Amino acid sequence: MSNKSNYKTIPYETIVSAVNGDPIALNKIVTHFRGFTRSKCIRVIKDDEGNERQYVDEDMQERIEAKLISSIINKFKPE
Repeated sequence: MSNKSNYKTIPYETIVSAVNGDPIALNKIVTHFRGFTRSKCIRVIKDDEGNERQYVDEDMQERIEAKLISSIINKFKPE
């Protein structure tokens, strides 16, 4: 079994640009993690007849993405 991951990594140059506030680099990182953030924002609701359905809470997703951007700019320090 290989230790290689099937997921693409974010290039170091993109990370450095994002830390410096480059909006294109920040968008690339947010897009990279969008599937993960969406999976954490799934909610289940019941209708009047008791049927359940799932939906993505887009407000929560926007808050998570804003927090990701804030953390990249303010806290993350690449070596």
